[in-house]
Amino acid sequence: MSFEVKERDLAGRIGELHTRRGTIETPYLMPVVNPVKNTIPPRELKENFGFGMIITNSYLILKHFGMERPEVHKLTGFDGPVMTDSGAYQILVYGGVDTSPEEIISFQEAIGSDIAVILDIPTGGRAAREEAEFTVKETIKRAKQSIGLRSDPAILWAGPVQGGRYLDLVAESARSMGKLDFHTHALGSPTQIMEEYDYAALVDMIVTAKVNLPPERPLHLFGAGHPMMLSLATALGCDLFDSAAYALFAKDGRYMTTTRTIRVEDLTELPCSCPVCTSHGLEELLALRKAERENQLARHNLYVTMAEIRTIKQAIREGALWELIEMRCRSHPKLFEGFKRLAHYSDYLEINDPVMGKSVRGLFIFDELSGARPEVLRYKRRISERYKRPDGKDILVLLPMPSDKPFSRSSSYWEARRAMKVERVHFCFYGQPFEIVPVELAETFPLSQFEGCGGVTTMSQDFLKGFIKRNHYTKAIIVGGAIKNELKGLVRVDSIEDAAEEVRQDAHSI
Repeated sequence: MSFEVKERDLAGRIGELHTRRGTIETPYLMPVVNPVKNTIPPRELKENFGFGMIITNSYLILKHFGMERPEVHKLTGFDGPVMTDSGAYQILVYGGVDTSPEEIISFQEAIGSDIAVILDIPTGGRAAREEAEFTVKETIKRAKQSIGLRSDPAILWAGPVQGGRYLDLVAESARSMGKLDFHTHALGSPTQIMEEYDYAALVDMIVTAKVNLPPERPLHLFGAGHPMMLSLATALGCDLFDSAAYALFAKDGRYMTTTRTIRVEDLTELPCSCPVCTSHGLEELLALRKAERENQLARHNLYVTMAEIRTIKQAIREGALWELIEMRCRSHPKLFEGFKRLAHYSDYLEINDPVMGKSVRGLFIFDELSGARPEVLRYKRRISERYKRPDGKDILVLLPMPSDKPFSRSSSYWEARRAMKVERVHFCFYGQPFEIVPVELAETFPLSQFEGCGGVTTMSQDFLKGFIKRNHYTKAIIVGGAIKNELKGLVRVDSIEDAAEEVRQDAHSI
């Protein structure tokens, strides 16, 4: 087994990827290294920044060095695992490459790659349907042929998933690739989609690939390197990333933060405590010669990127990944669109989010979007599918969720109990995000272990109607207004005293 999952939160996971040159803890980002010329020497990526694995381009090595076939670790000066891409990005950008699928497989084996990629045909983000269909079929064809061409059993092979924006093609590609002998998979050619900030489409693509791939294999998101979107991609199930953004942005004079990118000439402060920012003043940084300023910006960008990967891991271990993506995704409107798209995949997140075995902490509820998180969805499902009211308590009294927690110890609840000394009364609390909380469950996680913005006491009419019907209440009373439309059989009152009067009356037929 080349990949072992150790901890999970949402669909994100911390795992160990075993290669012949060492084990890498995911989620993991590999800096892209140019095999000929680099802003930062590859050995420093490990020694100074903590990057234990890098990715370089075997096609560029082939074109530059030809049949010399230099050993990739000696060529880069990097003694950890090295992944090599096959030249598919060059196909996407330039329309073709001067090599064959067979040659690039044998070449990656000859130069000692630890993780290698077949020469797939990338779909890109702007392909017409017919073109996208071709890229899927040809990539699957090449994937099948590659298996018989391999001779080094120690290499981990990545099987790319194509299809672009055509989700049915992504699903077809993922199912076919998942049946083949690959150790990892990669979502191919999302770069154009990310360049257009179409994060909602990226969410669709990632989830579609994940649900159709074997869950025991890690998924690599090609070309994803900006810190602001890494937590979202991780939460959806991506395990590996690669990025040349640290160097490309630096070359263009751009300074990364966890939420955006700033042109260095627009800075008035250095809002970071990395070694670059603490050893240079802003004026000093701006005064550097272009090549040196580019080098320092690239270093800063790497520090910020590595810090975000560590932040994501910490969030997974805490069970706080949802809060992290909620904060990060509100940093850009297009990224927020991607976050909102999560509501379409709440079932997927709930299935993958562990019920047991992760750190238990209180939930932060910001607005209705927070209601899409797995803990809330799981509760609503179970209260609908498994809950049965206590025997003998056939009069339902719904109280607004109090600010005090647990709800069963709140002053409003005890006031209601004193006013309604009737054994048949079943008290429940209503409001967001959980809709309905029976009093006997009020102290169980997470029904009182959450912090919200307060004052949100609405709920779904269908949810309430189903709850009343399933539990066969003979009378239902709600204190306050929470339902937009009238619900047959539900008595609406303004105060606890009014509710008590209703309880004393004859049972109301539902």
